Amino acid sequence: MPNTPVRFGMVGAGGIAQSYAAAFRDCQVAKLVAVADVRADAAQAIAQTLNAKSYGGHGEMCDAEQLDAVIVVTPPNIHADICTDLLRRKLHVLCEKPLTVDSATARNMFAVADEVDRKLTMATKFRFAEDVVRARSLISSGILGEVILFENTFTARVDMSSRWNSNPAISGGGVLIDNGTHSVDIVRYLLGPIVELQVIESRRVQQLPVEDTVRMFVNTHSGVHGSIDLSWSINKEQPNFISIYGSQGTVHVGWKESRYRRSQDDAWIVFGQGYNKVQAFKGQIENFARAVNGQDKLLVTPEDAIASVDVIEAAYRALSHTQWEPVAADVSSAASASSVVHDRTVAVAAV
Repeated sequence: MPNTPVRFGMVGAGGIAQSYAAAFRDCQVAKLVAVADVRADAAQAIAQTLNAKSYGGHGEMCDAEQLDAVIVVTPPNIHADICTDLLRRKLHVLCEKPLTVDSATARNMFAVADEVDRKLTMATKFRFAEDVVRARSLISSGILGEVILFENTFTARVDMSSRWNSNPAISGGGVLIDNGTHSVDIVRYLLGPIVELQVIESRRVQQLPVEDTVRMFVNTHSGVHGSIDLSWSINKEQPNFISIYGSQGTVHVGWKESRYRRSQDDAWIVFGQGYNKVQAFKGQIENFARAVNGQDKLLVTPEDAIASVDVIEAAYRALSHTQWEPVAADVSSAASASSVVHDRTVAVAAV
């Protein structure tokens, strides 16, 4: 019934599950009634905070509970198997990013969702962050003039040596698939489809089997050029994680404050109080619950979810083909006191 809270189960009880639990506490359209994890103590710890029940596996949870939908917050390598099983149990599924580690699997998941007539989408919290939504409205209003450049930075010093995110067999890659999935979805949400990209990896400071610092350059279908910095090993210590530069103004979306200024303005205008994680997660849950009840459309469409996987897949192709050549200097040349040759080959992948 439209006025009845959607009954959710959750598969996975790691760190991100705690953020979802916090978001459910103040959610009127959805209720978390069960948590499943192979680590029984972890599932029980989160379930107790919401007077929910805990289970040792998603099958056991689904057999015991009358659920409408399930949030999947497990590592990416098992997303497809769990989501497909849940869909075949006639449950709607909200799956954490990255949806999968390859685009073919992502398409297969949505084929199953269509077959059983259930909703499936990828959770990507920044589309629901109030300041990001407001920034999109500012861009759409035209007050920035023609948008020319976009910048996004997700960098922090985090020891990844013992985390599954740095195990490619589990995560599908490193910081590029982990934080980069957020980045490419932000670009698409604010500025439209990405048509080409370049990726450069920096040195692996943490000696991980995956990339820990990369820089990505993207071009959108509308002609906006963007740069994205991703790292687990450096902290750029910037107040803004998104900046949009237009011919007539600038927008900064910050961690603690968001603001914009037009070319004719003397001062910056504050339009938001920064990133609120619980608010973003709550908005994500509410949109999905209303879509399940037929009261709203999914903000993250199947096309959006698949595109996020396609872009990251293209980014890894670009990364693997990038080559840096050494600089050759001939200071003894009679024609020149210094001759420098810098030949760089960068793979460009269409998305």
